[in-house]
Amino acid sequence: MRKVRLTKEFRFEMAHALWNYDGLCKHFHGHSYILRVTVLGEPIADNNSPKDGMVLDFGVLKQIVHEEVVDRMDHTVVLNKNADIKGFLEIPQMGERVILTDYQPTCENMIIEMAERISARLPKEVELHSLRLNETANSFAEWHASDQ
Repeated sequence: MRKVRLTKEFRFEMAHALWNYDGLCKHFHGHSYILRVTVLGEPIADNNSPKDGMVLDFGVLKQIVHEEVVDRMDHTVVLNKNADIKGFLEIPQMGERVILTDYQPTCENMIIEMAERISARLPKEVELHSLRLNETANSFAEWHASDQ
């Protein structure tokens, strides 16, 4: 077997608040997120291919993750759609980059959505192996395909 794991790291800034939470995170606050994406596959063995020796071109992985996660979530406020945010979305400029989710926007729930979005875009011969989403320097969630 010739399987290899590739990992690429991404960084973005995002704010959120946890609706109906019983701690400080019920208030608007932001994080400098670090997302590590690991894919698994066999390197292409074709001397005629410009991708010879690659599991996946890092540039392709970057494009997928930027389109599905980073460009979408960077400098946004993410809130549960059930939160009482009357008037917030109408504040000029401040309500332009708001994502309303069907779930509580915890690190755990966000990483599940990220896994779904990234997996759907990968070539069929490459699988999403794992994600690690750091919310702070010492707090993170992990998603592993083998756990699903």
